[in-house]
Amino acid sequence: MKKQLFICLVLYSVIAFAQDDNFSRIPDNKVKYYQDFMSFKGETDKARLDYFIHVPYNAVQFVKTGQGFEAAYTVTVSVFDEEKKNLITEKIWNEKIIAISYELTNSPENFNLGHRSFELTPGIYSVKTSLFDKDSKNEYNSENKVIVKQFFTVPSISDIMLIARKTVVEGSSKIIPNVSRSVVTDRDPLSTFFEVYSDTVSNLFVDYEIFDEKETSIYKTTTEVEVKAGNNQIFNNIDSLNLDLGKNLLKITLRDSSGKEYDSSVKSFMSRWVGVPITLTDLDKAIEQMVYLAAPEDLAFIKDTEIRMEKAKRFVAFWKRQDPNPSDEYNPVFNEYYNRVAYANQNFTSYSLDGWRSDRGMVMIILGAPDNIDRHPFEYYAKPYEVWQYYNLNKQFIFVDYTGFGDYRLDPSTPLYGDLYRFRY
Repeated sequence: MKKQLFICLVLYSVIAFAQDDNFSRIPDNKVKYYQDFMSFKGETDKARLDYFIHVPYNAVQFVKTGQGFEAAYTVTVSVFDEEKKNLITEKIWNEKIIAISYELTNSPENFNLGHRSFELTPGIYSVKTSLFDKDSKNEYNSENKVIVKQFFTVPSISDIMLIARKTVVEGSSKIIPNVSRSVVTDRDPLSTFFEVYSDTVSNLFVDYEIFDEKETSIYKTTTEVEVKAGNNQIFNNIDSLNLDLGKNLLKITLRDSSGKEYDSSVKSFMSRWVGVPITLTDLDKAIEQMVYLAAPEDLAFIKDTEIRMEKAKRFVAFWKRQDPNPSDEYNPVFNEYYNRVAYANQNFTSYSLDGWRSDRGMVMIILGAPDNIDRHPFEYYAKPYEVWQYYNLNKQFIFVDYTGFGDYRLDPSTPLYGDLYRFRY
């Protein structure tokens, strides 16, 4: 059963990053948008697929206007059949963001939320999403397999929505979904919403179970609910989880007092801690990747404990000391460092080495993006090589692909040593 659970993680891949082959400038590995798909019972035999897109302010380009700063983008959501042969339906709409100050445009905490609904026959679909930034002219795309649930039998439950917060708009209560599905588990509860569909009045039991990335059950609780005939909206908070950093899966099961299970839904989410970048998901690997900044004694201290949460606290404390403005949650040095690590992994990973361990990855992480890159992939009398130039340092670095498999090594004639071997933010 557990093996089936984590298959759903593939079908809910909902994060889109910037892709850029020209890395001769500051690498942009920021998340461009998050999206989520949830199916609910419709008015007919069809189901309602709710689509949400979360666009961080710092992911789009703002221009100055008389009202402050403005960004505009177009979202296209195309729903195809599972084989991607036939377009079933498509929705295109425009979004506009107005910010009264420049500081608001750069805050990673600010975002714009879009929502559309589709009526679909239960089944598996391929959904393509495109976000076109009207000012930068950049376009970001993603493709996901999405399961639209069947609700033919009762009682049954909808897909699970994670809740960021509840608010009141013009006297009406509104739910703000947690589209990124990132939960700060050392501070916030795991808040959920789902619907139960029944044809009778009855008392049912709802089991909430959390599995870690190794498919081990790490938390379970049960609540009793009284359902009426029709649609029942269920809200629930799970407090004080203190989960490990990384991927988890929430499974909600509907059953009766005898243990008979009627239906279940699953939702993947990321557990993170206060101040930790949202893209950081593996604590042990993140500690290893600190080698270009942390002193050996700092790394030894962080690793020198078998208690997982203590190791996490030491890790976070180290990065807090690097924060130029420790009074707020956002740590630009922390985020920039692992932004560079992620970029190195995406661009410099070879058959034998992770990108952050490669020579190009090392230079990129320590010094940032070069001012210019001179590539020579097809020289007749030489191995493929690249020349990276840093004008402000008056330095250049030569990387040679000796094997022909993209494993570029730093040439001994241009070493990285001394004061250069120091992380520059």
